[in-house]
Parts: sequence; structure tokens; C-alpha cells
Amino acid sequence: MFNKIFPPIHTEGYKFLVISVIVTLVLLAFSGFLGTIGILLTIWVYYFFRDPERIIIGDDNYLVSPADGEVIKVEEVDGPKEVGLENQKFKKISVFMNVFDCHVNRTPCSGTVEEILYKPGKFLNASFDKASEDNERNYYKIKDNAGNNIIVVQIAGLIARRIVCETNNGQTLNQGERIGMIRFGSRTDVYYENYDPLVKVGQKTISGETLLAKK
Repeated sequence: MFNKIFPPIHTEGYKFLVISVIVTLVLLAFSGFLGTIGILLTIWVYYFFRDPERIIIGDDNYLVSPADGEVIKVEEVDGPKEVGLENQKFKKISVFMNVFDCHVNRTPCSGTVEEILYKPGKFLNASFDKASEDNERNYYKIKDNAGNNIIVVQIAGLIARRIVCETNNGQTLNQGERIGMIRFGSRTDVYYENYDPLVKVGQKTISGETLLAKK
């Protein structure tokens, strides 16, 4: 129960939490009203960087959600040209994370990371279609245990200003393992082949737990 109310936080959050606490103490010294705003901001910072444990299905027949948020796209598209897959057809699911969602990202499947590619870019609203092509983003090309290409793309949003990658080329991942996070509002795209989608637009997802697709 304690961990549900006060979940652990990602290491990226400690410095922001310290800064918000210091600012809150300064504001309290001048004004109770401003101090209250600072307290609320500190609570929000804590929960933004929360990193709760998740129950992973551990089944290669499924893809799990890489992010908490809302499904905004389920479609068939060309693969991302950035990792050389533009001549192949993929299904794509996009999950939008608002500033109240947990922003720690997880791998949808077990497998091996074949390539990680960072692309600088703009900071448009992550829910826009052009965000997949224009915004700052990070690509993970993963080969699942059946040899399928699974691409996870972290996309920075309007407020986000840093994509954090915690994964290395050649690394072997277990389904639902943490791969990184995006700070302050963003989106993840999942490109996949040989799976059928299980979610629809508007559905809420939980990173590592919600089943996105099935073989």
C-alpha cells in the first residue's frame, strides 16, 4: 500500500525534486499562498517522475504498451526510413503521454536491440501527426525472439526537452524492461509486424501491462 501511494521515482527526477523543494521553501518564507503553489508543484514533480513496478505478462505472443497514456493512432504505415525500413509495411500504434502520466518507457517485447538512433528536431505538440517526423525523437530497433522487427520511437513533445535513453546497442531485453523516459509530456510510437492490434483509439494504456497486439 505504501508503494502505491508513494511509488519510487526515476533517477532523473531527484534533481528536479530538490529544486522544487528549495523553491517552495523560499516561497513559503515570503507568502503562504505562493508556498502552497510550490508545495503542489513539488507533489506534481514527484508523481511525474514516479517509476512504479509493473506486472509483466512475459509472453512472446503479445506486445505490451511502452508507455502510460492514451492510444491516439492505430494504423498501417511504411516503416521508419531512419532505420532503413521505409520499403516495408508495418502496423503502428501511437500512445500520447500527458503531463500527469508516468513517463518511464518499457520495451513491448523480449529481444535484442539492433540499433538505437537519436534524431534532433522540433517540439511540436506530440499528438500532431507531424510529430513522428519533425520532433526530437529516439528510435529503438528491436528484433524479437521470433525474428520480427519491432520499432519503438520516443518522441519529445511541446513541453518535453529531453529524451533519456537507458539502453545500449546489442543489449538483450526482457519484455516490459525499462528502456528510458521522456521528460514532461510526449509520445511513443510502436511499429510492428506479424501481430494483430488489441487496442483502439481513445483507450488508456499502462506501460508494461496493457496488451497492444497479439500474434
